[in-house]
Amino acid sequence: MKKIVLLFCLLVSLALTAQEEIQWMSMNEALAAQQEEPKKIMIDVYTTWCGPCKLMDKNTFSNSDVVAYINANYYPVKFNAEGTEEITYDGFTYTNPNYQEGRKGRNATHFFADALNLSGYPSLAFFDDKGKYIQAIPGYRTPQELEIYLKMIATNDYKDITTMEKWETYQKDFVSTFQD
Repeated sequence: MKKIVLLFCLLVSLALTAQEEIQWMSMNEALAAQQEEPKKIMIDVYTTWCGPCKLMDKNTFSNSDVVAYINANYYPVKFNAEGTEEITYDGFTYTNPNYQEGRKGRNATHFFADALNLSGYPSLAFFDDKGKYIQAIPGYRTPQELEIYLKMIATNDYKDITTMEKWETYQKDFVSTFQD
């Protein structure tokens, strides 16, 4: 009986731990999942040498509010902007043919990162529920700074924000609910 109770507690613990992390996938997996169940895609575009990228993992992507919101509303993708993953998007396969194995520090930029027209790392790139590119947001974000973007895109509010004045009003009226 003790073994059954212990096994049950272990399984419950594993299930709770799995929900406390973002369920990252590849871009190809996210695009395939969209075919089954439409949902927006959020890509964390990072590099291995990027300090702020590591801080986002540690401080932002571990926040329970961020984890729960992203897992519920997005297909979350982790993408190394200098990696070798092949991504097939919109009829084209993106690669990184200039990647140098074993190179320390910076490496060649992946063609998919170039296609996203990123201005730095980390960047968060958003796609609608049909796989159409919306926008990238560069830079490190705390959970509270990220919340407005996550919710604005998930709810389609971004479609109504067409001027700087509308964006300023949206920010002013936004009520944050994410905790530290």
